Amino acid sequence: MLSVVIITFNEEKNIERCILSVKDIVDEMVVVDSFSTDRTEEICRRLGTRFITHKFEGYIEQKNWAMAQASGDFVLSLDADEALSDELRDSISNVKDNPVYDGYYFNRLTNYCGQWIRHCGWYPDRKLRLWNRTKGMWKGVNPHDEFFLQPGSRMQFIKGDLLHYSFYTVEQHIAQINKFSSIKAEGLFYRGKKPGCLKIWISPPFKFFRDYVIKLGFLDGYFGYLVCRNSAYSTFLKYSKLKALYQSEKLKA
Repeated sequence: MLSVVIITFNEEKNIERCILSVKDIVDEMVVVDSFSTDRTEEICRRLGTRFITHKFEGYIEQKNWAMAQASGDFVLSLDADEALSDELRDSISNVKDNPVYDGYYFNRLTNYCGQWIRHCGWYPDRKLRLWNRTKGMWKGVNPHDEFFLQPGSRMQFIKGDLLHYSFYTVEQHIAQINKFSSIKAEGLFYRGKKPGCLKIWISPPFKFFRDYVIKLGFLDGYFGYLVCRNSAYSTFLKYSKLKALYQSEKLKA
């Protein structure tokens, strides 16, 4: 039995595309929602999902809780803004008929403001998203979650792209950068990581150079430049906010 598990919050723009891309190859569709206020629930129920609401306490925590709601041992984990390409759908269907390995990973291709980004360090963005749920769990540092299989587990790469519809506007990207840089800074702060001056001033330009030049972001044209520039800005914000947290702590002492 194969279950797809999706976490949502106000995803009326994306969720139907996601569900329709997997509906015909899975046995169960589980959506765990953080109390959306748009049409997310209506769309999910109309398309036949098992819709569950659960308080959001972090991406890692939410995805582990959602995975536990699945009935099948094999789980396909998707974000609401993702969908399967035809080739990946066929590959997953073949795995379902004969699941030899404990986990399966594949490439993710991201669409940014209407353009597919094939460089910038964004592709191939290999993701482990199909696995035997008894063999691992979500870990990492919020908001960057990652699924880890138990030592000794066997994995296989399968063909096809996971299509990621990331941002429809540059403004959406900037808003997420602001949000995620705060979450990242808080995570580093609570782990005791300190921001040196080199991190704040050297890391952002190095990241831009690496993504735009070494990883050929310039081949993605104007939007490739925006992706690389905003990624560097995100790095700057993360370390700047981390420094501000330590300064705030000193003032309280």
